[in-house]
Amino acid sequence: MQASQDGTFVMSYQVLARKWRPQVFEDVVGQQHIIRTLQNAITTGRLAHAFLFSGPRGVGKTTTARILAKALNCAQGPTPTPCGACDQCRETAAGTSVDVIEIDGASNRGIEHIRELREAVRYAPAGAKHKVYVIDEVHMLTNEAFNALLKTLEEPPPHVIFIFATTEPQKIPATIHSRCQRYGFKRIALGDLSKKLREIAEAENIQISDNGLAMIARAAEGSMRDSQSLLDQAVSYSGTAIADQDVQTLLGSVGQESLSAFTADLIARNAAELLKHVDTMLEQGQDMRQFLAGLVEYLRNLLMVKMTTDPGGIIELPPADIEAIRQSANNAGTEHLLLLFDSLSKTLDELRWSPHQRFTFEVGLIKACSLNPLKPLSDVLERLKKLEGSVGSSGAAPVPGGLVREEPSHYAAVSPPPPQHQGEADTAHGDTWQNIQHSLKARKPALASALATSMLIDEKDDELVIGVKGSSFQMDLIEKKDNRSVIEKTALALLKKKVQITFKHLGASEKAPAKGAASKKKKKEAEDPGVQDALRIFGGRVIETDHRGE
Repeated sequence: MQASQDGTFVMSYQVLARKWRPQVFEDVVGQQHIIRTLQNAITTGRLAHAFLFSGPRGVGKTTTARILAKALNCAQGPTPTPCGACDQCRETAAGTSVDVIEIDGASNRGIEHIRELREAVRYAPAGAKHKVYVIDEVHMLTNEAFNALLKTLEEPPPHVIFIFATTEPQKIPATIHSRCQRYGFKRIALGDLSKKLREIAEAENIQISDNGLAMIARAAEGSMRDSQSLLDQAVSYSGTAIADQDVQTLLGSVGQESLSAFTADLIARNAAELLKHVDTMLEQGQDMRQFLAGLVEYLRNLLMVKMTTDPGGIIELPPADIEAIRQSANNAGTEHLLLLFDSLSKTLDELRWSPHQRFTFEVGLIKACSLNPLKPLSDVLERLKKLEGSVGSSGAAPVPGGLVREEPSHYAAVSPPPPQHQGEADTAHGDTWQNIQHSLKARKPALASALATSMLIDEKDDELVIGVKGSSFQMDLIEKKDNRSVIEKTALALLKKKVQITFKHLGASEKAPAKGAASKKKKKEAEDPGVQDALRIFGGRVIETDHRGE
């Protein structure tokens, strides 16, 4: 601040964002695709009469518009490299040129302002080659104002160039879009921001580490103007020697070391230690949402390190921090990190609306520590195969409506055939027919089902008498020539001799067991080891089953 001749004080300091504002196309950082197009258009004389510059804040939209205006009105132009020394260049850079009109769309958004603009464009430029209208935040104009601008925008006088700048291009009518050449400005990469900040720091004799510049660049979120303003603020806080801790305190950010230690306790499910961290963090005045957002980002970085061979292009951190993250990632599985990321992302969303942020944060951490890791699908399938084998060998089968054992025959349990030894020609009485039934299950399940309520009545050397309780339909099915042939062949294979099989119809099958008996049977079935394995794998339960088959 300096005193003027009349005793008043005027500001002499110029903020870094203004002092280091690009004056030529080559100085614009991170927008090479746009700069190259504009320079080629100027060189070849293929300039549009209206441009739409869209993109995030602080990435160079208005700056590029001013440089384009200088390139068109330079004494040596139109030229892709304005001299910066002629009157037009100096006036345009200072914002005092009468032929380069910058309009704020937010405060000049009505139809009356556009009508004034339409009248003004008729007049030739005062001293420049072109009259350039730069309308910032053009999406703020009303629909009526846009409609009033359409005709002039489509067929402007040859000496007029329109440049629209906006951060929300989706709010601009399609009729305006179609009359402009649109250029999309992108966020500036972390490396480009850090490189430019290093150039500024060296020129301004500011001592700051690369890590400190990286923290400022990350906080700027791709905005060059924001990064320069934060560097200015850091100088005001610390002077020209800026420590990393000062930057962290100023930004309220969380250091990578703190996030690494916190995540280690999270992966180890050390809830008690995590709650101590939260208490310490609150005592230091740390913002919980900001810390949790940093934690979620750190978990994301761990996943990126595990999933990619070159995470440097994905994670916007210095190489030293990426290497530290790589070391931390070795202590956790991918599935566990995915569960933690999903759980804490939900907690972060809940913090936005929670009236008790501390409680929500603490409970969210406890939930994260209680997460059970997912079992690999291959392991689950292997256990299912084993379960199927155990259920099949014990005579159990799944039925609709619940996971229960198949009810065996009322007369005799069906069990696997005993091993046959040389010289063992006969089978124990009562087991012969069971073995035949068991063998039929594999060869002809439908026939075995029809014989489920059958029993052995009499057994002779060359004859088996089988009683069947069931409907006449079952008897017809059993007595079919093909089915009888299958039964006799099965008996021949098991008994090693040819026997005659006679079937006797014993009438309808028995009624379903009483409710009390069914409940006892159900309880017994639920205790089956195969059923218990299935319940443990799927987290299920045995439900009531109607034994009447309804």
